[in-house]
Amino acid sequence: MQLILFDDHSWDNLLPLTFTRPVSGLRVGILTIAEKWEKDLGSATSNFTRRHLSGKFPCHTGEKNLFINGSLLPDKEVIKAILTLKEGESLKLDGTLLAMRTGPFEVKQFDVNQWIGKGKAYAGEVSLVDFPWQIFSLNGQEIEADFARITHGRESEALSDTVRVVQPEKVFVEPGFKGEHFTLNASLGPIYLGTDSEIMEGSVIRGPFSLCEGSTVKLSAKIYGPTTIGPFTKAGGEIKNSVIQANSSKSHDGYLGNSVIGEWCNLGADTNNSNLKNNYTEVAIWNYPKKQLIKTGHQFCGLIMGDHSKCGINTMFNTGTVVGVSANIFGCGFPEKFIPSFSWGGATGFTTYKLDKALTTAALVMKRKEEQLPEDDRAILEYVYRYSEEFRR
Repeated sequence: MQLILFDDHSWDNLLPLTFTRPVSGLRVGILTIAEKWEKDLGSATSNFTRRHLSGKFPCHTGEKNLFINGSLLPDKEVIKAILTLKEGESLKLDGTLLAMRTGPFEVKQFDVNQWIGKGKAYAGEVSLVDFPWQIFSLNGQEIEADFARITHGRESEALSDTVRVVQPEKVFVEPGFKGEHFTLNASLGPIYLGTDSEIMEGSVIRGPFSLCEGSTVKLSAKIYGPTTIGPFTKAGGEIKNSVIQANSSKSHDGYLGNSVIGEWCNLGADTNNSNLKNNYTEVAIWNYPKKQLIKTGHQFCGLIMGDHSKCGINTMFNTGTVVGVSANIFGCGFPEKFIPSFSWGGATGFTTYKLDKALTTAALVMKRKEEQLPEDDRAILEYVYRYSEEFRR
C-alpha cells in the first residue's frame, strides 16, 4: 500500500509557507503532518503536490494506493474511517476530500471534485491546517497528541538538579539534552525537550512546549505555550503561541507572538511583532488566492514569514503581517502588512531582491550549518521568484 499525502486548495491558502513544501511538510505540534501519519499508520509517505515541488517531493504510486489530504491532522476516529475505505471509495467532509483508496493509478487522473462527488460523508469532526493561523491555533492540541505519540512506553532522561520543574511527570527529555538553572512549568501542558537540544540559564518556559532536535533556547528567554521551536533553531527573548518550522534564528530579545516562521529565517536583535490591534478587533491577513486581506476570525494574529526571509535589528511588524519567501526587511517604521517574496527594503519602500544575490545568501546561510543548497531547492526558489513578480510591481 502506497501512502500518498495530497494537496488541495489548502496549499494555496497556506502561502507563503507552502511555496517551498507540501502542506504535509508543515510542523504543527512536535512533528510535521507527514510525520504524524507515518507514525500512526506505520508507513512512509510520498506527496502529490504542485508541479514545481515534485522534484524534491515526488509521488510514488503502486498497485494499491491510499491518498490522504495533507492538511488533515490524524486522530483515532478519522484513521478508523479512512482504513475502512475499499478500492474506489473516498471520504469527504462537506466540500473537502479527506481520503480515497485506489488501485493502479496515474497521478494525472487525480481530480478532487470527481472524488468528492462520489465520496462517503464523514460524520465526525476533524482538524484541518488550511490557513496559516491554524498552525499556531492548533499547536497546543498537537503538542499534546505528539507528546503521546513520541513518549508512549518510553522513559525520559533525567534533568539536572539545578532545574526547577512544575509537574515533572509531564516533561520528557530525549538523550543528549543539556541545560542548568532554568524553570519549566508543565501544569498547562506537556514539555518535550528533543535530542541534543539545550536550554540556557535563567530561561522560564510554560507548556505546552516543544524544543525539537538540536535546538537552543538562549539565556533568560521567556516562552509561553503553546510554542514549538523546530529542529536546529535558536530561540531567545519573549515568545508566545508561535511555531518556528526549523533551521531559523530568533536569538535575541524582542517579542514574537501568535506567529509562524519558516525555515532558514533570521530575526534581527529586538525584532518585535504586534499580535493584537489597538482597537481589539478581528485581525485580517493577506490571502494569495483572493489577492487581498481576509479575516482570520481571531483577535490575536502576529507574523507569518516564508522560508529564507530575514529582517534587520529593531524591525517592527504590524498585526497580521505576511512576509513571503527570501524577503530582506530593514529600517525604521512599520513596513506594509503584505511583503512579497524577494522584496528588499522596509517602511520607506521596497525594490526587488535579485535572484542571484538571494540564492547566494541562501547558500551561505546553509553553509553555516554545514549544508549545501540543493539543486531542487534552487529550482523551487527560482519558481517562487517568477511567481511573485506580479506582487512586487
